[in-house]
Amino acid sequence: MNFQSIAPIEPSKQLLDLAFRKAREQGQQKNLKGNWLQIIRSKEALKLDVIKDAVVTRLEKMLRSLPETLKLPEFYVSLMKLTLDFAQYKKSCGSLLWAIQQIRGFHKDYVRRIVKTKDRETIKDLSRQFYGRISSVLKQIDSNLKFLEQTRQVMRTYPDVKDMFTICLYGFPNVGKTTLLNMLTGSKAETAAYAFTTKSINSGYFTLNDKRVQVLDVPGTLARAEKMNNIELQAELAMKELAKVIIYVFDISEECGYSLKKQLQLYKKLKLITTKKVLAYLSKKDLIASEVIAEFQANSKIKHYSLEEIKEKVSGMVE
Repeated sequence: MNFQSIAPIEPSKQLLDLAFRKAREQGQQKNLKGNWLQIIRSKEALKLDVIKDAVVTRLEKMLRSLPETLKLPEFYVSLMKLTLDFAQYKKSCGSLLWAIQQIRGFHKDYVRRIVKTKDRETIKDLSRQFYGRISSVLKQIDSNLKFLEQTRQVMRTYPDVKDMFTICLYGFPNVGKTTLLNMLTGSKAETAAYAFTTKSINSGYFTLNDKRVQVLDVPGTLARAEKMNNIELQAELAMKELAKVIIYVFDISEECGYSLKKQLQLYKKLKLITTKKVLAYLSKKDLIASEVIAEFQANSKIKHYSLEEIKEKVSGMVE
């Protein structure tokens, strides 16, 4: 699911300004035929058509663009519930449908009344009533429109993940997860020598046993469950619901700013709280003497896997 393609949600004032501007432009047409009554009826009915079409077309585009919760994979529904007011999202989508139905109903009613009216001022008054009704409808859903635009901004951070065998890369910020993603999959995700380079969940793919394997590079965790931001919450959910294997990345050089002792504590905590297969990987080994690496391996009593060993281990799990 690509959440980047969700159309912007315009506020009520912007919708009204656009609709009324188009109506004024249509009202300046001078090629209408007939007597004065036929012309005034046609002109006012045409402006109502333009306003209805302008607003309804945009509302329908917004509604089509927004994800339908009943058609989403369970992971994305869980993600929405975790990062959004899910009930308000469904209510706000419903408000767009309500507004579309109201505007269509008012349009049909007022056009019918205009074509039956024989008095110029009454026709003008009916047009003004229609404008007022449309304005009222849009103002009633303005808070919903604003909420949906805020929601769109959050959903744009959601990852585009597939339903397949998945590996999650986990660890503190800047330990080398994105570099490992690139090595495993040939991806070219951004890396840099400072924390929090990964601002969303990067993904890459490689093939084992003629099967595609998805690798998710989740943003660096700070192991602070009560203070997680939206991206960190996504990372936790991805590991919980998608991962078949978790690769915990240690920065053996401690260049990331977190001591090996602290990295080891997070690794042990992860092992306690997950039932997933966890494989340890040492990054940045080229920055450290081999004696230091050997000492850490001996003291930690943890089996650490090379890149090829990881692929071999995963190969036996991919059906």
